[in-house]
Amino acid sequence: MNKVKAIIIDDEPGNIITLEELLKLYCPEVQVVQTALNPIVGQEVILKYKPDIVFLDIEMPFGNAFSMLDKLAPVNFEVIFVTAFNEYAIKAFRYAALDYILKPVNLNELKAAVDRAVQRFDEKKMNTRVDLLLNNMKVENHNFQKIGLPTQDGFRFESIQNIISLEANGSYTNIYIKGNVKEIVSKNLAHFEDLLPAGTFCRVHHAAIINLNFIKKYFKGRGGYVEMENGTVVEVSVRKKEDFLSKFMH
Repeated sequence: MNKVKAIIIDDEPGNIITLEELLKLYCPEVQVVQTALNPIVGQEVILKYKPDIVFLDIEMPFGNAFSMLDKLAPVNFEVIFVTAFNEYAIKAFRYAALDYILKPVNLNELKAAVDRAVQRFDEKKMNTRVDLLLNNMKVENHNFQKIGLPTQDGFRFESIQNIISLEANGSYTNIYIKGNVKEIVSKNLAHFEDLLPAGTFCRVHHAAIINLNFIKKYFKGRGGYVEMENGTVVEVSVRKKEDFLSKFMH
């Protein structure tokens, strides 16, 4: 197969050396064509070498990853963020369906991120995902408005307020969206429970999350069930009933 051209941008030379060695040993399809220690040089080498993938640290001297990506728009390469733990940034990555690896780099996470990046080369959606990330990073109070949903044929970028309910489907999730739309998304239900705002979304069953704004009626029972505005009926488990009903007690 053709080599995948990569650039590493990180302000710590030791991190660059470590990542280069890991890629050489465990991701031989990746060829690191250049590195940079700050986003100013990083922007120059990206424009010169036109990489397929950029491994990108966030906080660096002379700017950060986000300002650099903004200047490079439209982005036509895959981005894999390599970062120390930052809960807000990681949540923004996940909303935009972008890959990240935590430092110190875990080998399995690295290989999985590279595999996903290679699979996405033909989708031509990178710039849309980066735009969503940059917009999310400007949002106050982490109140993100849109989410990137990885589907079987690419990505769907959807307003969170349009999601009616989510249903477990093995390692996938069926997402029901306003307008009689159903998407099968390649993430499990737990991924979305962790991500979606708890004030709006509630897990009412081990296999279901609902948007409280779309409930039409609740029917009593041992756990009961709800009818949603799109006509779907969702069971409420006995274990989740108290938490669910507490959302409506004022």
